[in-house]
Amino acid sequence: MAKPNLHYAELKSSYLFYHIEQRTNAYRQAHPGVPLLRLGAGDVTLPLCPAVIEALHKAVDDQAHGATFHGYMPECGAGFLKDAICSYYAGRGIPLLTDEVFITTGAADDLGSILDLFSQDNTALIIEPAYPAYVDTNVMAGHKLIHFPSSRADGFTPLPDDGIEADLIYICSPNNPTGAVYDRAGLQAWVDYANRKGAVIIFDAAYESFIGEEGVPHSIFELEGSRSCAIEICSLSKTAGFTGTRCGYTIVPKDLERSGMNLHSMWVRSRTTKTNGVSYIVQRGAEAVFSPAGQQQIRENIAVYKRNAAVLMRALDACGIWYCGGKNAPYLWMKCPGGMGSWDCFDLLLNQAQIVGTPGEGFGSCGEGYFRLSSFGAAQEVEEAADRIKKLFGSQGA
Repeated sequence: MAKPNLHYAELKSSYLFYHIEQRTNAYRQAHPGVPLLRLGAGDVTLPLCPAVIEALHKAVDDQAHGATFHGYMPECGAGFLKDAICSYYAGRGIPLLTDEVFITTGAADDLGSILDLFSQDNTALIIEPAYPAYVDTNVMAGHKLIHFPSSRADGFTPLPDDGIEADLIYICSPNNPTGAVYDRAGLQAWVDYANRKGAVIIFDAAYESFIGEEGVPHSIFELEGSRSCAIEICSLSKTAGFTGTRCGYTIVPKDLERSGMNLHSMWVRSRTTKTNGVSYIVQRGAEAVFSPAGQQQIRENIAVYKRNAAVLMRALDACGIWYCGGKNAPYLWMKCPGGMGSWDCFDLLLNQAQIVGTPGEGFGSCGEGYFRLSSFGAAQEVEEAADRIKKLFGSQGA
């Protein structure tokens, strides 16, 4: 008899966004025709930029002619896209070898697949509140978990504790859901900790393009000693609107070794065994993201989302509600007014203001009492949502 992975039985019974959708659908059924303002799930709303669209069209045309047709692509990614990404990093003073970059169908896929490199006998430290997939993928892999709390007191960017023994460390900066971002000293502290403990940092850089402050690291590889302890996973979903197009990349340095095994070589073997690569058409579109025109155009789109965040920030300021994020991230992490719980705040916003957000409790127990707002909506809807928040909460304070 085939034996299933019994760790799946340890997963929570419902996924956060599924539960949100269930409550939202119930409201719609009770209030047919009433429009909702969605500031919840982090999907983008602006279309792909012109440079990407042009590259995608050209790549489709390439597939129509024998001389330019492409079948299977290299499993680890096309050289033209890997070179473009290396040039992008070089612009920040980060030298990468082309074959240290692995092209993927998006960050979410590699966040799960990367655990193939690690034995079941590992302990994963997850800074919470956290993207739920960090927890779930490690539960599926049978890893022990350390739910490492962050809070308003530490700005949701806690520092390591040498009394804790961890093998894998998850860091997302700018963070989902809190929008908090580590400064250079904070990230260096985690890199130093990982090297002392022999741990590996899984660094989620999906929102790096939203960083606006000078001196804030965009990549873990800006930090001294990181090549011997870190893997970076990045996505074009939020950077360039690829949520429906699917492309990202993972960086595994050749320096990264544990117990006499080279993790870079292991990852090459994993990808060449388990994948057939990303399509030629999508990789040509992704290459255009890193062109001068593409970079200018995606910055214009990101500026729209950052203006949306500023609108929401002003609304929360007017209400006297504490929050973090928004400045370097598309998310705002607000303290629920009046001491209410996260799901109570969800129900209040849904029923009284027709706003759909994300309860903080869904990102871990220390998210209880907080609420995530996303700036990815259409500008007009975000402005309307900000007005409704001000009317609903007035001068609440938090």
